Amino acid sequence: MSKVYLTQEIPTDRETGKPKYSIAGAAKYGEIVTLLPMYSQIIYSPGPAVQKLKGLLKDFTSEDYLLCAGDPAIMCAVTSIITQLTNGKFKLLKWDRQEKSYYVLNFDI
Repeated sequence: MSKVYLTQEIPTDRETGKPKYSIAGAAKYGEIVTLLPMYSQIIYSPGPAVQKLKGLLKDFTSEDYLLCAGDPAIMCAVTSIITQLTNGKFKLLKWDRQEKSYYVLNFDI
């Protein structure tokens, strides 16, 4: 079964502790695997984060999906790593606000 790699945990509401938005619709594409906690950021030295992400993404295949949330630098690092692992072929889940659902973008870089 495919996996959906979520770049970062979804932020939660401070009062209720519930996620600020739902990604439940992405689960129809596979098991959701969260890579980093919600407040992770790459600021001055990306090296440690990149090494951690490489380990977490080692099993990513072109049959899996990427779901981006959080720090753009982390999204960039994750995308760079998975393009190396899959020879540039990967699937991205993109949220459509009007249809209120995800659709798949197929990349071949």
